Amino acid sequence: MRTIDIQSIKQRFGIIGNSPLLNHAIQVAVQVAPTDMTVLITGESGSGKESFSKIIHQLSPRKHGQFIAINCGAIPEGTIDSELFGHEKGSFTGAQEARKGYFEVTDGGTIFLDEIGEMPLGTQARLLRVLENGEFIKVGSSKVQKTDVRVVAATNVNLINAVEKGRFREDLYYRLNTVPITVPSLRERGEDIYLLFRKFAADFSEKYKVKPITLTPDAVQELIGFRFPGNIRQLKNMVEQISVLEYDREVDGHKLRQYLPKEQMNNLPAVLAKEHGGDHNFSERDLLYKVLFDMRRDVSELKKLVYDMITHQPNDQELLKEHSHLFDNIEQQQYSGNGRTYQPQEPKHKEPYYLPVKQAQVQDYEDQKVEDIQHEYEEESLSLEDKEKELILKALKKHNNKRKYAAQDLGISERTLYRKLKQYDIED
Repeated sequence: MRTIDIQSIKQRFGIIGNSPLLNHAIQVAVQVAPTDMTVLITGESGSGKESFSKIIHQLSPRKHGQFIAINCGAIPEGTIDSELFGHEKGSFTGAQEARKGYFEVTDGGTIFLDEIGEMPLGTQARLLRVLENGEFIKVGSSKVQKTDVRVVAATNVNLINAVEKGRFREDLYYRLNTVPITVPSLRERGEDIYLLFRKFAADFSEKYKVKPITLTPDAVQELIGFRFPGNIRQLKNMVEQISVLEYDREVDGHKLRQYLPKEQMNNLPAVLAKEHGGDHNFSERDLLYKVLFDMRRDVSELKKLVYDMITHQPNDQELLKEHSHLFDNIEQQQYSGNGRTYQPQEPKHKEPYYLPVKQAQVQDYEDQKVEDIQHEYEEESLSLEDKEKELILKALKKHNNKRKYAAQDLGISERTLYRKLKQYDIED
């Protein structure tokens, strides 16, 4: 097996970084390039998946043929078949002349199908036929045509989960996944983040004819510790913004934090890991069910606890200590009832706190029946759709109707959020 010069590959294709995960991905791409095997590149959005498709094409025998990159998520469902496989004149409204598709035009070359997980199921069946037999049929035609095209696909979603949910064909997944390449996210690459920052700072210094931005040691730590959900694309945009706006060319940690989105500083939403022997492949709906029922159970326990405490043992703290877990990390809110208002003070430590109860309020509660509390509990809405719509509205309001950040906060894709907005007739 020939020796692979990883460093020369990086220089040729403009790849910055020394992460072992990055080096491994490059090595796999170089090894598979001379073959005609189908490759599936996985990685988060903005992590540089297209660079790996170019490595595979340029180091293959097809390097003199065409290379076309197609974003499957950006082509409307009604026209993607025509774009990929072509159409005959008059095959649909607006088809005033015949058109060649990408698979016909790129014969002898390479097609890079980005966001393959967004491809409609009908188109997936057509693609599977191309991969297995090299055959396709134009829209509006019955003539079978041949093509010799290498397919490199990429996705930022978990295709196994998509298969389980019926959104992606299982046979196509295994046909595409002949050779998998995993591109690491920026936060997995450690010191590479700072190397990329310096590269982008030098590029924008030359572009805008200014002195390059430098970072103080504390700013470097802030940079490396940030999650960068948008990966290299987000880092590049941030460096360009700093290069244009900052008069002081040395940026410290405090100044850098002003350019890091606060809503992306934490690790939420968290991903539930699989437990041994259990099935935890939750969908969005399953997760929402779990959260809602956990909240419902806690509220029910709190109601019963408060009622029991103020009607039977108003001065006994043992009952509260026994249920202290219900008061952990609870947000204090203003309580208003029967014309009386109580605003609790901010707790100074994380021990369970107890709300003081006035004698008049105790008497009011003693006059009520247990059935009233239970009746109120039963009237709470059980509609998952109502709760889901409420969460979406809160997320949109929190992020000033910016779908991208609202979707991230909800733990769903922007495309899924758009579908939910249509489903619930929400105008943002």
